[in-house]
Amino acid sequence: MPLPQLSAEQRGEEILAVFDTAFGELLAADPAAFRVKFRKMAASAFAFYRGTACLFYHDLDAENAGRGGGNIFSGPFLDDRTSRVWIHGDLHAENFGTYMDSTGRLIFNVNDFDEAYVGPFTWDLKRFAASMALVGYAKALSDAQITELVRVYAAAYRDRVHALATGAKSDEVPPFTLDTAQGPLLDALRAARALTRFELLDSMTEIRDFERRFASGGGSIELDAATRYKVLAAFDGYLETLPETSLTRPDSYRVKDVVGRRGIGIGSAGLPSYNILLEGNSDALENDVIIYIKQAQTPAVSRHITDPAIRGYFQHEGHRTVISQRALQAHADPWLGWTELGGAGQLVAEVSPYAVDLDWGDIDDPEEIAGVVADLGRATATMHAAADDTSGESLVPFSTERAIDAAIAADEDGFADLLVEFAHAYGARARADHQIFVDLFRNGRVPGL
Repeated sequence: MPLPQLSAEQRGEEILAVFDTAFGELLAADPAAFRVKFRKMAASAFAFYRGTACLFYHDLDAENAGRGGGNIFSGPFLDDRTSRVWIHGDLHAENFGTYMDSTGRLIFNVNDFDEAYVGPFTWDLKRFAASMALVGYAKALSDAQITELVRVYAAAYRDRVHALATGAKSDEVPPFTLDTAQGPLLDALRAARALTRFELLDSMTEIRDFERRFASGGGSIELDAATRYKVLAAFDGYLETLPETSLTRPDSYRVKDVVGRRGIGIGSAGLPSYNILLEGNSDALENDVIIYIKQAQTPAVSRHITDPAIRGYFQHEGHRTVISQRALQAHADPWLGWTELGGAGQLVAEVSPYAVDLDWGDIDDPEEIAGVVADLGRATATMHAAADDTSGESLVPFSTERAIDAAIAADEDGFADLLVEFAHAYGARARADHQIFVDLFRNGRVPGL
């Protein structure tokens, strides 16, 4: 991966410029939230990498320019189809976990689709490969061991894509469930199964006058009458975006309470959000449902893909996030929808009681890590294959698995080599960038903080 040679000072200025483009408006609106976000990012090179998809795509763009520029979609394994695949946009080692699908099954798969867009399939793979280099380095794995892990991921991805492209039956490529998952993936599913809706409700609500309401404190913000009215109007708009299968019991959507919240996580700093308490599928108080309305963000990758056919497909960022998730994730959250509030697109989804993220903290044995990485490679391939001509969306009107399979088949060995080279080069860059960022932040060099 040819990268421009910059001094630490020059790279620092470049990082600040990218941050200003990506975060400038939100940071100005809520500096306190970004102080929290940046302190979380300062904790480790991986945390920094998680929070800087904007910098990653800026660097991919620069890499393309270093090869002579031209079409941003150009590069190894990319053609007019494989460069226009529905991608996750922020695929890294920690963006996998459990969810309850619309059929009631607990699934382990890719999660968090806030950055999803249409672009080159290799961008997802490169972002994941570099994240594994960072995970491996943090666990003191050798360069040779990291290389092997990336090759395992590449091989698992390639094998699953080939199986799907050649007509494998669904029972030959099953999702990761309580019946099919192994190791840490099965541990996550079992942990999710042990959770209950009552525990979630008990942590966020209380019973007052025989009805459930949001409890005060814990980050909740009481809304004034005007704001509450606007949120409820946005909720009415959200109902129109739900599939008919989600509307079988209208009473499920009776609103009991509304509160405001403000995102302070690595990915949602400064974004206003709201929680709405609903009746759920029965009158029983333990079946109440909490959904959130969150302002959707501009995906980092979209700043580097200017194809008008892609940009014009989405009404706003909330619509983009939901359509992307429905395309990439089979049997998505039945509460998933979109709306508008204050002129901005909003994502709406359930605050799930069954969400457990993959925990890398106790995955230390190289053989166990390799098994997990292989499963994540298969999950990535299944995701890329889902969002195509069979997804119900016209934006990607061809079989993605066949297009990707053909592209990789042209250079089997070079496919893994590409990811290995990128993983080591960008992993080293992210570690260096992390240190530069920490020095900028602690010395008051970030404008607005």
